[in-house]
Amino acid sequence: MEDAQLAALLVRRCVAGDAVAWEEIVQRYHRRIYNLCYRFAGSADDAQDLTQEVFIRMYRTLNSYDVGRGAFMTWVTTLTRNLLVDHFRKTKHDRLTDSLDATTSDHPDAMTLGDRIPDEGPPPDSGVQSRETKETVHEALQKLSPELREAVILRDLQDMDYREIATVLKVPEGTVKSRINRGRAELARLLQRTYRQVM
Repeated sequence: MEDAQLAALLVRRCVAGDAVAWEEIVQRYHRRIYNLCYRFAGSADDAQDLTQEVFIRMYRTLNSYDVGRGAFMTWVTTLTRNLLVDHFRKTKHDRLTDSLDATTSDHPDAMTLGDRIPDEGPPPDSGVQSRETKETVHEALQKLSPELREAVILRDLQDMDYREIATVLKVPEGTVKSRINRGRAELARLLQRTYRQVM
């Protein structure tokens, strides 16, 4: 059974009250949603909280998913992005008010993505190099503007196609391609600068 058909079947079963189908949805999409939240939040704890919020919102709105309007993963990614946008609007406001009381620069919200990336490199001897590369890339990603960063993440790290990204971001495909190209070029420039400093 194809992934799209399986997702549609799981959604139908879940909406009908099948708890096992919901568990399977959570297992199938947890890692991908967590990774998306983590890349935007920069902290494992925040990413875990946001992932739980996504699944709560998904469960409450599952009956609104329409298989005729696109892939389930596109719907899930749109839902996740909307929650992340809401979260960052709120935390941006919170950070502005918290900064008045903050006396130290190691405020938990100031953490960069590179500070908390888990090492997933398979062989132990390549772990250090793999972690350093991930940290470098994620630090560079953080320097991109939000619209370029999310386009690059959805295309290159989430493997979504242009049409799906256009649906998620609610912009034309041409805009998506332009943002991805500009984002990749800017990322390459930032990484070259970083590697020149290291050499």
